[in-house]
Amino acid sequence: MSSVDNRAVVDLLGVLAYAELTAFDHLAEDARLAPTLAGRAALARMAAAEIGHHERLAARLTELGADPTAAMTPFVAALDAFHEITRPRTWLEGLVKAYVGDGLAADFYREIAAFLPDPDRALILDVLADTGHADFAVREVRAAIAVHRSVAGRLALWGRRLVGEAITQSQAVIAERDQLAQLIIQGTGDLAGVGRLVERITAAHTERMRTLGLNP
Repeated sequence: MSSVDNRAVVDLLGVLAYAELTAFDHLAEDARLAPTLAGRAALARMAAAEIGHHERLAARLTELGADPTAAMTPFVAALDAFHEITRPRTWLEGLVKAYVGDGLAADFYREIAAFLPDPDRALILDVLADTGHADFAVREVRAAIAVHRSVAGRLALWGRRLVGEAITQSQAVIAERDQLAQLIIQGTGDLAGVGRLVERITAAHTERMRTLGLNP
């Protein structure tokens, strides 16, 4: 593997560290929308896992000689804007957002992580691994659709909105840091490679929508 600009590594770890911190915030907030105590507890456990991921990423940034706060700061505006414009109004919208929206973002970061050497690649793939939210979200959403079929159409529209906003967020993140853009171009080889990367992410999104029982 060719040498990777250390600034790109710090940028990627920085955006992920902030993404995990915000995931903790929003999972804890969404837990209050849960219709059952079991659902509330499930999201609280997932939130705890996210803050653990944040701490691991922050520790790695420190090992690299970077200040975690400084590494996260360039990405605050883009990620906060995404969460503000996609704030769920219901329990089900929150679950779809975590499964579809956060899943698409995780796919994007996994693709970039593949261009890094270990131990950073292994760390990123580990913190992006599912914390149990996927299966939980699928069960809850499919059960709700089985009872009230009418919610499927509304949630499908919500899912399409999420993917559009998530793509915009990803573009904003890349635009913030030249090193990340260069890492992607270098890793994929050329613009055609970037196109194939986008196709893989889009295909994974379509499959998630089907898994939820929603039309992509």
